[in-house]
Amino acid sequence: MSGKNQPLSGNDMPRFGGIASMMRLPVMSNAAGLDAAFVGVPMDIGTSNRSGTRFGPRQIRAESVMLRPYNMATGAAPFDHLQVADVGDIATNPYNLEKSIGLIEAGIAGILAHDCIPLTLGGDHTLSYPVLRAMAAKHGPVGLIHVDAHADVNESMFGEKIAHGTPFRRAVEAGAIDVKRAVQIGLRGTGYAPDDFDWQKNLGFRVVPVEQCWHRSLSTLMAEVRAQMGDGPVYLTFDIDSLDPSVAPGTGTPEIGGLSTIQALEIIRGCWGLNLVGCDLVEVSPPYDSSGTTALIGANLLYEMLCVLPGARGRSAARA
Repeated sequence: MSGKNQPLSGNDMPRFGGIASMMRLPVMSNAAGLDAAFVGVPMDIGTSNRSGTRFGPRQIRAESVMLRPYNMATGAAPFDHLQVADVGDIATNPYNLEKSIGLIEAGIAGILAHDCIPLTLGGDHTLSYPVLRAMAAKHGPVGLIHVDAHADVNESMFGEKIAHGTPFRRAVEAGAIDVKRAVQIGLRGTGYAPDDFDWQKNLGFRVVPVEQCWHRSLSTLMAEVRAQMGDGPVYLTFDIDSLDPSVAPGTGTPEIGGLSTIQALEIIRGCWGLNLVGCDLVEVSPPYDSSGTTALIGANLLYEMLCVLPGARGRSAARA
């Protein structure tokens, strides 16, 4: 053992027992001394269809009890190389979305002040806007890898500028995203107009509709994404509705024809070597996830994000 925090073993405490922190890691009051931290943002006040993502962080943590510390596929041993803990939830305001935006930005800024990388458990996708503002305040405009069924670049929703369908337009306007280093993967479904995906394309985003992902490995795509991102800071945001609802039904705005869990792993593992400064996994809605499968996938993908952070594999591990 490295002397760093380790998940509580299933051989020391049954997986159905113990405190339900992320991967049963120690719970810390702040990010002091940590290299990476899991942090929850329980909210669904920004959703437009099915609510319930306010319960997402709690359920993801509950399903994470099945995870073990070593990644057998990639060789990553994050808990041997990084000091990691669960820092609990950012207290959002369930009655006021704008106040929640400020609370989230301040909470993430507090983590970043300790030079700690946040891995955020959502919560609806509105949260990525204040997170990206905090990222830009720390790092300058960041590259963006956005995995989603939806572009989330609406000008407004029901006349509101802030909602889960607007975060990346607001983040661009705030100067938080380096538009020449931005890619959206998995977009699909119906639209309101034939030019729904053109706004971000015209700015320089690379847009990869899901049809370009069908029936293929995404490892080649991710090699191209790595080249596009270069050495600059990168933020990864993963909406669980990017996956097909046959495997991840517990979300608010499901769209058929989505990515597979294998492709999700290829995308995240394909981020190894990038200068990742933060990640999130959003839109898990437990009320529509009766078997817990969606939250289980979310927990696994968050672990995979931890495994591709700088330093998570040590110097000797090769790219998977």
